[in-house]
Amino acid sequence: MSMIEITQDMKNPLLSRREIKCTFNGLSGKLKKLEAVDMITKQFNLEGKTVVPVLLKNETGRPIVSGTFYVYDDEKLAKQHLKVAVFKRLEKAKAGPAKAEEVKERPAEKKESKKEEKPAEKEIKQKEEGKPKEATAEKAEKKPKEEGKQAEKKEGKPKEGSK
Repeated sequence: MSMIEITQDMKNPLLSRREIKCTFNGLSGKLKKLEAVDMITKQFNLEGKTVVPVLLKNETGRPIVSGTFYVYDDEKLAKQHLKVAVFKRLEKAKAGPAKAEEVKERPAEKKESKKEEKPAEKEIKQKEEGKPKEATAEKAEKKPKEEGKQAEKKEGKPKEGSK
């Protein structure tokens, strides 16, 4: 028994595409769009053609994924017929694994640069520590004045309409 069962395989001559509807057994929650495209491409020998995953839907309570795919001979024709967002999502999904590898490399570079910057940062922090001490003295002088104003507000008479 194959993991892919073909529900419907239809040619649409009006839109010059092939529409494939199938189910993937046992892959619910594990199947990604790009993996599904690869599986369909291998199953139907669609090398060199543009396969677009239109819909992948999980069935409730079953480990089954239903999918709809459009197969175009030309990518330009596919871009004319489908929305731009579909292709942006596919490009984003393709770029996702590549970006993840780049992100893993970047933290290693950052750790090395942080070690070099630490002595310089200590000198800057020492200089900045002198300034906040002066600012805290000014703030301390302002606080008693504000506390006195709050005390006067509390001693005031309550509003007459609040009874």
